[in-house]
Amino acid sequence: MSAESSKHAAEYLKSSDPDRYLASLLLAGDARDAVQALYAFNADVASVRDRAKEPAPGEIRLRWWVDALSGEGHGGVRQNPLADALLDAIGKFRLPTAPLQRLIAARRFDLYGDPMPDLISFEGYAGETVSVLYHLAAMILNQGVEVETGDAAGHLGVAYALIGHLRAFGFHAAQGRIFLPWSIFAANGVTEEEVFSGTRSEGLLAAHAQLADIARDHLTKAEAAVAVLPRWLWPAFAPIALLRPYLRLAEAAEETLFAPPRQIADWRKIAVLVWWGWRNR
Repeated sequence: MSAESSKHAAEYLKSSDPDRYLASLLLAGDARDAVQALYAFNADVASVRDRAKEPAPGEIRLRWWVDALSGEGHGGVRQNPLADALLDAIGKFRLPTAPLQRLIAARRFDLYGDPMPDLISFEGYAGETVSVLYHLAAMILNQGVEVETGDAAGHLGVAYALIGHLRAFGFHAAQGRIFLPWSIFAANGVTEEEVFSGTRSEGLLAAHAQLADIARDHLTKAEAAVAVLPRWLWPAFAPIALLRPYLRLAEAAEETLFAPPRQIADWRKIAVLVWWGWRNR
């Protein structure tokens, strides 16, 4: 990839998804550039809903990425530095584009106001939009050779998505959006009106605690699965290092579910990632 496109992708990732940017710094050389391009693409697709405001322009933007990946893009696709960086990463490491196409398709859910129906649907969504990133990052570290990451990418994707949405629950509720499995809220007697009006209830607290337990279970399984992979693949899963601190913050916020999520200082994130990288080198 051109140096300019690579630099742009890194800067875009740093501003749009700082946690994955910091985790990518544990990588080096072409692998770092490729993973940053992959993550930057994901950050762009994930932000379509907020930038587009309405479904129709969001669909158009997602379609642009579909065409760019399939070689059917019109105009100068390579003039877009994120696309240029991603396509070079795909070419250099022989990455399959089908998983990225599925990621885009799954993100269409973001454009509409429907709640996430149940845990199975959420796990499928997380697999298509998050787990795929770690699987492809591992493939990049394996020099473009397909690698079986199995439970590592799968469980990590679900844990990452659950914890992220637990922390962003109040933010999404204020927008009239429910990304967490609605069936768990409904089983605890929670209504959409309660969620959208910011009303805390015993049922809401119970649902939040159940989802935190599910996230912890997936995280524990992800940690065990990563531990049995070849060591040279471990850096592909570096974002896992931040999840337990984030989960603790999410659980501590159960009494203030609708407040902005508590943050971790960047220096603490860097320390956690460096320590994780040193222990797992």
